[in-house]
Amino acid sequence: MDSTPARAPAPRPAPEPRPASAPRAAVRQDSKAGDRAADGALTGGVSLLRPVRAGNAFEETVERLLQAIKLGVVAHGEKLPPERELANRLGISRVTLREAIRALQEAGYLDVRRGRYGGAFVVYRPPRPRKGDLRRALTRMGEDELEDALTFRMAVECGAARVLATTELTPDRRETLKARLAGVNDAAPADYRRRDIAFHLAIGELTGSPLLAAACADARLRVTDLLDAIPVLGPNIEHAAVQHAAIAAAILDGDPEAAGRAVAEHLEGTAALLRGFLA
Repeated sequence: MDSTPARAPAPRPAPEPRPASAPRAAVRQDSKAGDRAADGALTGGVSLLRPVRAGNAFEETVERLLQAIKLGVVAHGEKLPPERELANRLGISRVTLREAIRALQEAGYLDVRRGRYGGAFVVYRPPRPRKGDLRRALTRMGEDELEDALTFRMAVECGAARVLATTELTPDRRETLKARLAGVNDAAPADYRRRDIAFHLAIGELTGSPLLAAACADARLRVTDLLDAIPVLGPNIEHAAVQHAAIAAAILDGDPEAAGRAVAEHLEGTAALLRGFLA
């Protein structure tokens, strides 16, 4: 984190101060980086880095940061937003944030570096799929929960695509969606899952609804460990690229029915792949 002290110390705030509203990520994105807004906001920040509840501030802060790390919102080698900004996004004190970051450093997810170019850097990498990982991930989830998670994701993501297709998109938001599509299409196999997540989360976030964006992130989180446990397959990437293009085209054309159908077809393919590896 940025360790540079403020110019003038402020009075100590009351425990867990809350901002009036959580800042939203800017919609204009750097198409080359494919991950950050023009003002430095993170894709996925709206849905994941939002205010936590005061009663369990430390625990929920750890959870939110872990979600952002595991979904690749902050990728390996990147650093978390500056301490003051991140505390404001999460609606917590900087003391609580430091405690959460210290816990994640001790658990091996972050590396905290001091100095002018310091910060909390992500050192976590998703493990390479190994034989038996998928079955173990399903056991942790609970076999009865799989179909529910897939149904939930279908309902939420199809709904988000339909909503976005009915939204009057500014040029910046249109460029954001195109940048996310280009990012996943150009991704190397090792970075494919993260770029795929960025594309899907952008659909929820561009609707402008924090609740819908959070639901999309939650839906993806429920199946992330399962998807990380299967290999990235070339033919599947090629097929997904066609489906992603159809989703983006329907949204940009303002066709909600086509957008919903395209997302449904894509998610049905993902579900079929999971069931196939579990058979």
